[in-house]
Amino acid sequence: MKKDIDIPVVKDVYVAIVHEWDDDMLNKVWNAYLINNKETAIEMAIIVSSGSNGTDKTATIRHGLGTLEAKSFKKFEPLQEEIFTLDNIFSLSFFSDNRLFDKKYIFKRNTINPKALTTIPLVDKEGVIAT
Repeated sequence: MKKDIDIPVVKDVYVAIVHEWDDDMLNKVWNAYLINNKETAIEMAIIVSSGSNGTDKTATIRHGLGTLEAKSFKKFEPLQEEIFTLDNIFSLSFFSDNRLFDKKYIFKRNTINPKALTTIPLVDKEGVIAT
C-alpha cells in the first residue's frame, strides 16, 4: 500500500536559474544550475525540463548529469527569456546513500526576472532559486 512506501525527502539539493555574464555572447545570459549542498555526493542525476502555460509548450529536454560531489554545482541548460512567461518545471532524479530520490522544481510564470534575483549559495552569482 502507498502508506507503507518510504519516499525519501530531497534536502539540500536545488535548481537555480542564474543570470550571468557570458564572454562569448558579450552580455548577460540565463543558465540553469543543479546545486548539491549536501555533505555527500549525488549520483546518476537526471533532469527533465519542460515549460508550458496551457496553450504554448516547450520541447522536453533531458540531461544526464552523472555525479555531483558534495557542496558542488553544475550548469546544465541555457535558457531564453521568452520561456519565462511559461511555468518551467525541472524534474530531478538521483541516487544518494543507496536510495533513489525524486523532486520537481517549479518556476511559476514570470517569477524568473531581474527583480527576483538573490545570491545563489555555492555558485555565488545572482539568480532565482527553487527549493
